[in-house]
Amino acid sequence: MSEKQQVSSSYWLETAPDGRHPALAEDLNVDVAVIGAGIAGLCTAWELTRAGRSVAVLEAGRVAAGVTGHTTAKVTALHTLVYDKLRRTRGPEGARLYARSQSEAIGHAARIAGELGVDCEWETRNAYTYARDTGRVEELRAEARAAAEAGLTASFATETGLPFPVAGAVQVTGQAQFHPRKYLLALAADLVERGGRIYEDTTVLGLDEGEPCRLSTTTGATVRARDVVVATHYPIFDRALLFARLSTRRELVVAGTIPADQDPDGMFITPEEDTRSVRTAPHEGGRRLLLVTGEHFTPGTGDPRARFERLTAWATDHFPDLEVTHRWATQDTEPTDTVPMVGPLHPGARHAYVATGFGGWGMTGGIMAGRLLTAQITGEECEWSGLYDPRRLKPAVREAPSFLRTQAKVAGHFVGDRLRPAPPVESLPPGEGAVVRADGHRVAVYRDEDGGLHAVSARCTHLGCLVSFNDAERAWECPCHGSRFDTDGKVIQGPATKPLEQRDL
Repeated sequence: MSEKQQVSSSYWLETAPDGRHPALAEDLNVDVAVIGAGIAGLCTAWELTRAGRSVAVLEAGRVAAGVTGHTTAKVTALHTLVYDKLRRTRGPEGARLYARSQSEAIGHAARIAGELGVDCEWETRNAYTYARDTGRVEELRAEARAAAEAGLTASFATETGLPFPVAGAVQVTGQAQFHPRKYLLALAADLVERGGRIYEDTTVLGLDEGEPCRLSTTTGATVRARDVVVATHYPIFDRALLFARLSTRRELVVAGTIPADQDPDGMFITPEEDTRSVRTAPHEGGRRLLLVTGEHFTPGTGDPRARFERLTAWATDHFPDLEVTHRWATQDTEPTDTVPMVGPLHPGARHAYVATGFGGWGMTGGIMAGRLLTAQITGEECEWSGLYDPRRLKPAVREAPSFLRTQAKVAGHFVGDRLRPAPPVESLPPGEGAVVRADGHRVAVYRDEDGGLHAVSARCTHLGCLVSFNDAERAWECPCHGSRFDTDGKVIQGPATKPLEQRDL
């Protein structure tokens, strides 16, 4: 990847005001502590504040700057190809509950944006799942029927606004897209105005599920709360063993402007070509911002630099007037049985809750989770609590092959990565990193542009897998559960909460 193609910051982070919040400096007592200030955490905290609860949000980094700050921000209930599968695995009622819960999230977000008067670039768009391979037409027809039976305004189509023909597509009308960070910063401001508290640069290290629950943090302060919500995208606590039912994937984003008259006028995704997702957003000067996503891979594997080049080539081939301005990556967490996990953290939990496994559809999923968790914490009924319950067993057993594949892949990395040959430190060029051997240990070494070496332990502080270097983003990544660290070992993304240990070469 050329110098011009180096990864930039997310467009959403560049174009929204940067409201900062202090780190937690003293002990705190609240009704509910929410860990994580992405869309699931902030929506949950906002709903609970509206319900009269005192709430504190604890964020290791910045508000809406993690996974949520790097999304493509489609607010839709059409999640590629899910309804035909749900109809078979959860029955027609399960598919209906999924469609209704996700669709209601769209309307709820639209009402909130209007109520708060936030200009979050909300636009109503049709959503499409398309295929170019004629062999997938029946699959698309089945998905359209299942989605319609579940309650969506779904139909099969053969024409779209894309600049190339398709064999077929599932079309769902009345969906939406928005600027996620502008929306969530408005929620955060309203939450604080109503008495809620937000603390950034505050990593939670431990959870004691007593009465009240107690959270320990990197700042040394303790938070006591009747209820705790873990909304860290990938759960940072392993007591529920949810890591055995989750897998992570990283996906690349290329963005830039196109003439407004070339807008394909919709939100599009295909499972083909290692996934391709297309949407636009408002821009200035008679142009639209085009966002193209795809090339998914397990963190710490593959060649992200080459993947960026392939995605950029695809985007410019189909949109020749595209002027690329941004390149970044996002990360998703996939449940082995398709449906997100929102509810009690583990079978014995009385006051600890979790929201995870949104599978790339965290916008409607996070909004839905906020409403569902608020209902559970305040003692209200919610029709789809059972569908999303993390303690569910039957669906997990039914999809055991997916579970076994996930665990086999993790085991393969845990053992196989330790058998890889280690290059000599002297062979590292500037701007590159590699896991080398030093005094009998695996050490992750990065050589900066000035030739200086940065050495840290290669063992992920989550469960001990070996990290690998992502040369496009210049980060150490764990292929087992998706933890990410900068070149000096600082945690960028969990589930790890502790940095990689420093090593002296």
